[in-house]
Amino acid sequence: MDRREEQPGAAGAAAAPAVDFTVENVEKALHQLYYDPNIENKNLAQKWLMQAQVSPQAWHFSWQLLQPDKVPEIQYFGASALHIKISRYWSDIPTDQYESLKAQLFTQITRFASGSKIVLTRLCVALASLALSMMPDAWPCAVADMVRLFQAEDSPVDGQGRCLALLELLTVLPEEFQTSRLPQYRKGLVRASLAVECGAVFPLLEQLLQQPSSPSCVRQKVLKCFSSWVQLEVPLQDCEALIQAAFAALQDSELFDSSVEAIVNAISQPDAQRYVNTLLKLIPLVLGLQEQLRQAVQNGDMETSHGICRIAVALGENHSRALLDQVEHWQSFLALVNMIMFCTGIPGHYPVNETTSSLTLTFWYTLQDDILSFEAEKQAVYQQVYRPVYFQLVDVLLHKAQFPSDEEYGFWSSDEKEQFRIYRVDISDTLMYVYEMLGAELLSNLYDKLGRLLTSSEEPYSWQHTEALLYGFQSIAETIDVNYSDVVPGLIGLIPRISISNVQLADTVMFTIGALSEWLADHPVMINSVLPLVLHALGNPELSVSSVSTLKKICRECKYDLPPYAANIVAVSQDVLMKQIHKTSQCMWLMQALGFLLSALQVEEILKNLHSLISPYIQQLEKLAEEIPNPSNKLAIVHILGLLSNLFTTLDVSHHEDDHEGSELRKLPVPQGPNPVVVVLQQVFQLIQKVLSKWLNDAQVVEAVCAIFEKSVKTLLDDFAPMVPQLCEMLGRMYSTIPQASALDLTRQLVHIFAHEPAHFPPIEALFLLVTSVTLTLFQQGPRDHPDIVDSFMQLLAQLNRVSSSVSVEVDNPTSSFSAPLPQLAQSSTETRERLTPKGGSGLAWWGSGGEGVVTVPSSSCAAGVPKKFRGRTEVQGPGVHCPRAPAGNCLPQCLQPPLER
Repeated sequence: MDRREEQPGAAGAAAAPAVDFTVENVEKALHQLYYDPNIENKNLAQKWLMQAQVSPQAWHFSWQLLQPDKVPEIQYFGASALHIKISRYWSDIPTDQYESLKAQLFTQITRFASGSKIVLTRLCVALASLALSMMPDAWPCAVADMVRLFQAEDSPVDGQGRCLALLELLTVLPEEFQTSRLPQYRKGLVRASLAVECGAVFPLLEQLLQQPSSPSCVRQKVLKCFSSWVQLEVPLQDCEALIQAAFAALQDSELFDSSVEAIVNAISQPDAQRYVNTLLKLIPLVLGLQEQLRQAVQNGDMETSHGICRIAVALGENHSRALLDQVEHWQSFLALVNMIMFCTGIPGHYPVNETTSSLTLTFWYTLQDDILSFEAEKQAVYQQVYRPVYFQLVDVLLHKAQFPSDEEYGFWSSDEKEQFRIYRVDISDTLMYVYEMLGAELLSNLYDKLGRLLTSSEEPYSWQHTEALLYGFQSIAETIDVNYSDVVPGLIGLIPRISISNVQLADTVMFTIGALSEWLADHPVMINSVLPLVLHALGNPELSVSSVSTLKKICRECKYDLPPYAANIVAVSQDVLMKQIHKTSQCMWLMQALGFLLSALQVEEILKNLHSLISPYIQQLEKLAEEIPNPSNKLAIVHILGLLSNLFTTLDVSHHEDDHEGSELRKLPVPQGPNPVVVVLQQVFQLIQKVLSKWLNDAQVVEAVCAIFEKSVKTLLDDFAPMVPQLCEMLGRMYSTIPQASALDLTRQLVHIFAHEPAHFPPIEALFLLVTSVTLTLFQQGPRDHPDIVDSFMQLLAQLNRVSSSVSVEVDNPTSSFSAPLPQLAQSSTETRERLTPKGGSGLAWWGSGGEGVVTVPSSSCAAGVPKKFRGRTEVQGPGVHCPRAPAGNCLPQCLQPPLER
């Protein structure tokens, strides 16, 4: 151990070799672990101690570390080492030493019954592990023996100490079973043995819990022990007496938490639903807690109300179907449902004044599912009983969803506001689900309340109440088809009458309009009622997300009805973009909205609007292209390129998306002259090349450039054709200079759309061979350094394989060769990196479906080699490039062969 001089600064104990796992060395390492300020020494000590715990010497030093003169930290390590040796290395223990080991553990537990509690617990866990390993054959009555041994009067430990030690041992036994590493067949045997042993445990627990003389610490330990045992799926009827005793213990504040845990665990066992009679006996016990619940709510005792709610929800949520089936007891179950309703509507704002109501939401899902699962006749009966309950639930949920006063909300922390937002989302999901039971009557109910609220002159209404009702509409309209609802026209008429003086209310108004965008598409005459509200909100940065997302939905769903409003929408949008009111993501959404809007206009109108919309950005980009690269102008360049790519993502004059219903991606273009997006791209192409010339080594700028073309290709499909030759040429130069994954992704998209088109085959072919050659050269240098390029290249190969599944890739090597189908290569980037790690010079060969011809592109080939079509066959120009056996037209995979002229 004394090796500090040999290794200055290293952990002395940790530096000792494995053969030095002695008591002294272990103690020094523990001292170092707990008290050495050097974190490196602590880590070394911990690593050495972990080795010591599993060493053969642990059987010897563990007992010595438990000596009374040692400090608890050292004793704890000794107990933990014993547990590890017993649980993980049981097979190393000779059978003739089982009894001796058992006796030693009993002795140590008895001694620590009045000592350190953390050491006692670890020793109990060690004995529990030993018992599980010996049961049922070597120790058939383990639990009964434990109880008998600790009840012996001749023990030197006082009765309470022995009792607590026994309860600790009985508590950890089921817990150790749940985490044990026993083989599956052994687990079944031990579980059966433990189920039998319940007969020795539960009577003892009942006696201790019901004895008035039992100290509080003992009764608390009894409840924890019971909670541990019920998780072994003990029959509920065998737990009945203990559950009733636990209910009685709820009146004791010191035992409340342990009682709740025990009751909830007992009720929640999956097997419990078989014992309907016991469940029915539990309902009155739960209902008997209502007065205690009301007192807790009145006194602001959140812990008590939370615990009682957990019990009520556990019974209702886990066993609603079984209890609904007991028709003669429908009133008692309805009373339980009403108690849970009280918990849902508990006064106060979540999560500041209460944290209980959120526990109940899943119950309402479960109850509704169980009711709707009955046959029609029985379902009708339960609908009659529970529809009023669910209408009441809607009122309660909308009340709970209301914001607090502005003054109170201002004092909430950001974390509390976020929790409240999530809580409202959960309420929204519940309302959407409840619609399945209540149907159109729910919308009528909400509309009537909102109408009365907005038209009443008797008393002023609070914005919170209005917002909550709108939130209810929004929750349903976002996911349910309300196009045939007869209340939506009235709702659209009411929205302009809402006095919006609050950000939260304005947000909800915006989101509600957005949720009704599909309805507006079917009723375009109503667009003018709400569009001015949306355009006005665009100028408020606090309404950025809601206003922009709503405009985007309207432009997407109603674009064919928006030409009369197009000039106004473009003008307002351009104004807020120039003023930089919104964050980057909202600016991108706004550009997508304008893309949808412009798609429905005539080409001349589109070009006119595009000119006014993007000219300022093009001018700014021209200025930035002249500047020396720096972080600030990089952000501006990426932002402008992002705006253009998002605009072109949705600007589709051929309306491919509208025609696309099935899985087929490609559609023939609608002939109507040059595509506006292509016109713009051709005009700015040189500028983009100029930007690239200065920023080619910056992956983010290159990715932004590629995104413009990739999104345009995906949207325009065949309409993008005029751009293919020059884009392929640019991509080739980019990738040859600095290979980047975004260029491969764009190449894959071009292959996907245009590889079969005769007119566009040559540039696609040239680009594919070029990126293949460059990529292979890169792989030879080490693919592990370029995981993104590996992934993108494999996706490119996979794209080829979707067209021709017989395509294979062969990597030639002077010492080895490899050939595999493309699906295998594209399986995962991890496998790819292993497969494509060359040991020397390598080449890449592509085989056609007949396997007759191959184009070999060695890694030594010129990266700038350009394929050329001549006399019906293909060759690759560049040093070392050859086509050893290539009949005409068969040099490439079928998906890249020159198509026959049509």
